[in-house]
Amino acid sequence: MPNPKERLDSIRSRISSSLPPTSNSPLLIGVTKTHPPEQIMPYYNLGMRDFGENKAQEAFPKIEVLPKDINWHFIGHLQSNKVREAVGKFKLIHSVDSVKLLEKINSRAKELGIIQDVLLEVNISKEKSKFGLEPSEIKGVLEKARSLSNVRVLGLMTMAPYNSSESEQHKIFSSLRDLARSLALPELSMGMSNDFEIAVKDGATMVRIGTALFGPRG
Repeated sequence: MPNPKERLDSIRSRISSSLPPTSNSPLLIGVTKTHPPEQIMPYYNLGMRDFGENKAQEAFPKIEVLPKDINWHFIGHLQSNKVREAVGKFKLIHSVDSVKLLEKINSRAKELGIIQDVLLEVNISKEKSKFGLEPSEIKGVLEKARSLSNVRVLGLMTMAPYNSSESEQHKIFSSLRDLARSLALPELSMGMSNDFEIAVKDGATMVRIGTALFGPRG
């Protein structure tokens, strides 16, 4: 089985090979869902500082024990009752999918005296099982966000269906890129272990890699 350095080198090489000309390499976020701190530290020691969690209750114990210079990303569905604990602990919340959630995040950030950076999750593929805003809703949500003083929308996030073809993935990712550009949003969080090379070709600025880095979930 490849060791952490081999896995990381392989992913970075695949990202580099997929980059469009003149593009910057996307931020690599290691998705640590179900993986304990001792599996995360080898990647920290190799220089990674950005890690992502899907569930707040799983993330908090890791945040407590792992080095404080890690940038934590929340990438799962954020439940309203977890907003109070999550805001301020995560550098970036990738999965804002309603105005109500945006307002709750803003309210908690105001209490803490911080500005919380977020992405809007877009259900480009229109999967019924997926969370996310409709593309047609994004402009209105952005207008609402501009009226909130303690939340900052940096860009958009999406997921392609797991078993989708390369052509379907390309359509989804390029659609998100075009939507972000039309709204002058710089960040695009898209691409996971099974499709990140397509996402990089289509302009991802962040990729969320779990299995390809850490192996199958425990």
